[in-house]
Parts: sequence; C-alpha cells; structure tokens
Amino acid sequence: MLKLEARPQPSRIWTLASPLLALVITVLLGIALFALLGKDPVRGLQAFFWEPIKSANALAELTVKATPLLLIALGLAVCFRSNVWNIGAEGQFVMGAIAAGGVALMAGKGTGGWIVPLVLVAGVAGGMAWAGVVALLRDKFNANEILVSLMLVYVATLFLGYLVYGPWKDPMGYNFPQTKMFERVTQIPKLVQGMRMNIGVVIALVGAALLWVFLFRTKVGFAQQVGGLAPAAARYAGFSSRRALWTALLISGGCAGLAGALEVAGPVGQLTPYVPMGYGFAAIIVAFVGRLHPVGMVFSAILMSMFYIGGELAQSRLGLPKSLTGVFQGMLLFTLLACDTLIAYRVRWARPAAAVRGGL
Repeated sequence: MLKLEARPQPSRIWTLASPLLALVITVLLGIALFALLGKDPVRGLQAFFWEPIKSANALAELTVKATPLLLIALGLAVCFRSNVWNIGAEGQFVMGAIAAGGVALMAGKGTGGWIVPLVLVAGVAGGMAWAGVVALLRDKFNANEILVSLMLVYVATLFLGYLVYGPWKDPMGYNFPQTKMFERVTQIPKLVQGMRMNIGVVIALVGAALLWVFLFRTKVGFAQQVGGLAPAAARYAGFSSRRALWTALLISGGCAGLAGALEVAGPVGQLTPYVPMGYGFAAIIVAFVGRLHPVGMVFSAILMSMFYIGGELAQSRLGLPKSLTGVFQGMLLFTLLACDTLIAYRVRWARPAAAVRGGL
C-alpha cells in the first residue's frame, strides 16, 4: 500500500516554488476541462489570463477585483499566523459594507467630502465588531472560532437582506431590494477619470507594507507568530494568548470591513442583496497561495481577480457557467495542498503487515 513518509528536510526551493507549480497544474487541468466541455482551450485560457491584462481599462478592472481580496487576505494572514482560524471574513465584509452604507445614506446634498473617511472608518468598525463577537465567544466560552465565524456569515447576510428588503429599501426603486444610490460625495475617489480604479488599491498596497512591518519588525507581530507556532513557548515568554486572539481577530475583521466599505462606496454605490460576492472565502485561497506573506499575497490577489474576471468572460463569450470561477479557485487550492504535501512527505510503497507476517 502507499504510505506518506516525512522528508528529513523539505526543499526550500520547492517550498517557495510550490504556488507556481500549483498554477501550472491548474492551467493544465483547465485546458483538459475546456476540452471536455467542447470549448476551445486557447480561447478559454485567453479569457482567464489575457483579457484581464490586455489594456489599461482591463488592468483598472483587475485592481477593482484585487483590492478587496488583498485587504481581506492581509487580515486573514494575521489570524492564520496566530493559529486563529477565522473562516467568516465574508460576514465581516458584509457587516463592514452595512456600517459604511448606513453612514453613506446619511449624506445629503450639502454634505462635504469629509464623509468619505467616516464611511471607511464605519466599515472598519463594523468588521471589527463582527469579528469581536467571535473573539468574545472563543475567549469567554471557548467556542470554536471556525464554526462561530462561519455561522455568523449567514447572520450578516440575513441582516443585510432584512435592511434592503425593509427599512433601508429605496421607495423610488421600483420595488427592487436595494437602497438608494449613495450621494456622489460619499463615493471613494477614483485614481483615473473614466475608470473604476479608486484609492482602494493604494490603501491595500499600503496595508501590505504595514503588515510586513507589523509581522517582521515589531514585538507585537513577533508575539502573534510565536503564539501560533509554539503556544507553550509563547506562554513561557510571557506573551498573552488572549491578547493575541483579540488582536488577530480585530485586525482581520477591520481589514474585511474596510474591504466591504470600499466595495459599496466605490464600484457598487449602494447596498443590495448581492454585496456578498464570496471575496471572504476566496481570500482564504489568496492568503495561502501567497504563503501568508504580504508580497506573495499581492500577486495571489491579482491571480484570483483574474479568475473572477475570466469566469465572467467565459460565461458571456463561451457560454460556460459562472461557477467555473469557483472551479478554478478550488483547483488552485487543491493542487497547492497536494504540492505542499509532496514537498513535506515522500510517497513510499509499504507491504501490509499481514502480508509480511504471512511471508515469514
């Protein structure tokens, strides 16, 4: 039978190259998938890997998708490095969008540009508050943060539905479940006129730089990582596990909430039931493909946004289902896990014990 045997020393080169190898395998699997579906593999790959980068406008749209993915992944990296498994960033994204939308709806014709920072701060506060519920239940009642954070995604989504179908519904919206369009003054400033790319991409890149400083140049960041790698050593060194828990979840929730605020006050411009777009779940893949490192996550966020745009193009131009986006995301994750497993372990053929005894 086949048996996994731990390698004495995993290859450092392959450890770093594993995401690239996983991407190559994903592309090859994608070619086979297009062929099985009766579609031209070349056109399919063009939709995913060439169309999103072929022009300045396409690159601007790429940043619109990559910004929330990167922001959420940055927060998740802090959690995962701290051994805190926040799987509910999607719910924190939604609550950040709701909080930011609530502030944006208060704007009137005479409101000044000062409201934009308030919208963003409200988004951060909404995400932090939702993640704080997870931290509280884990801290006080030892509740499993995986289950709690995941279940709170559905609570946040239902709360959004209540608002857009009920008290926040636009009375002039022809009975559609949506709020009124936010005032122009509340919208996130664009970097280039005529394109949807806004200052969110700058905020995300600054966030990546700040995360690098936090993780690798501060005592607090060091304590977070020690607590995740060696809890006993962290306790011996006097690092507080409670503080690490709250720090990780509040940072993660704040990043997800900020992403939600940038989304609804930027390209969307209102609250609708379609605000949950799966960014919170896709960002988990972004974080791991990027090796939980700020620089790596910048590139993996770009790759994942190409999958989003490619899925939309494959649906409109090739007649393929939109779920193809999720298929590519899943293939990338599973091939990465397979590559990492084979880097850490070698496959051996071992004779069953009963057969060995019988031979004797």
